Amino acid sequence: MSLQKRVRIVEVGPRDGLQNEQSVSTTDKIALIDMLSTAGHSYIESGAFVSPKWVPQMADSGEVFAGITRKAGVTYAALTPNLKGYEAAKAAGATEVAIFGAASEAFSQKNINCSISESLERFAPVLAAAQADGIKVRGYVSCVVGCPYQGKVAPSEVARVAKSLIEMGCYEVSLGDTIGVGTPNTVNAMLDAVLAVVPADKLAVHFHDTYGQALTNIYVALNRGISIIDSAVAGLGGCPYAAGASGNVATEDVVYLLNGLGIEHGIDLTALAKAGWFITGKLGKQPSSKVGLALKAKCTQTST
Repeated sequence: MSLQKRVRIVEVGPRDGLQNEQSVSTTDKIALIDMLSTAGHSYIESGAFVSPKWVPQMADSGEVFAGITRKAGVTYAALTPNLKGYEAAKAAGATEVAIFGAASEAFSQKNINCSISESLERFAPVLAAAQADGIKVRGYVSCVVGCPYQGKVAPSEVARVAKSLIEMGCYEVSLGDTIGVGTPNTVNAMLDAVLAVVPADKLAVHFHDTYGQALTNIYVALNRGISIIDSAVAGLGGCPYAAGASGNVATEDVVYLLNGLGIEHGIDLTALAKAGWFITGKLGKQPSSKVGLALKAKCTQTST
């Protein structure tokens, strides 16, 4: 299969990234989101309306949504695990919401204390309300290759959950390698199963880079007809339920890959890198993005 001419990047740094980092001020979150939209992002996962007891880093999501400078054509999405979260996201002006399930029974039990089937049932009221309100719902499937508790995950299970989310009303499903253990062979096997029941144009990939395979796995997905990629500026994030799992693949690295492949995406790499430098500076750390680090070193060298 020939590669796509254009890819949509879903920026998950402000939510999936920052919820696994130390506390960041509301002002800095707003500034980051505005920098990302200015860089050309068309989809930014901007917050999560979840229990502050479990995810205190997202407790200010309402304030974040109220403070951002919204650009026309940009989707500002929020994670909403239940109807209460959905109503809060709608009130805050989220233009799209997301729900999340797992392909691993063990992970589902450890993460949200219920079975996969039970978790899907919980989403029914959210999907019904969103449909009535004309708000699109995106679905996530975690642990699509491996699980920190049960090890390997059967591709058939990933396909079953992805198909269920589509049938329930999600317009798109993101396949997440939560602990970053995927390789081209395991990713291809998983995609074989999922693509048999869900078309490529309704799928996204969401790779963590624990073992340095995320870009390779993205290239595999591109060759399978998938044209939606989740990534986080500066490689922010991780997974609190997966020991040793590093952050999401860095958006800067994905953009550099796409540039090299001649695939359009609409994002200014320099402006994106500056957003990464900004937020990692606030976190007191270096970007996990190799491209971000290289551009930063080049910029520092040029200015001296």
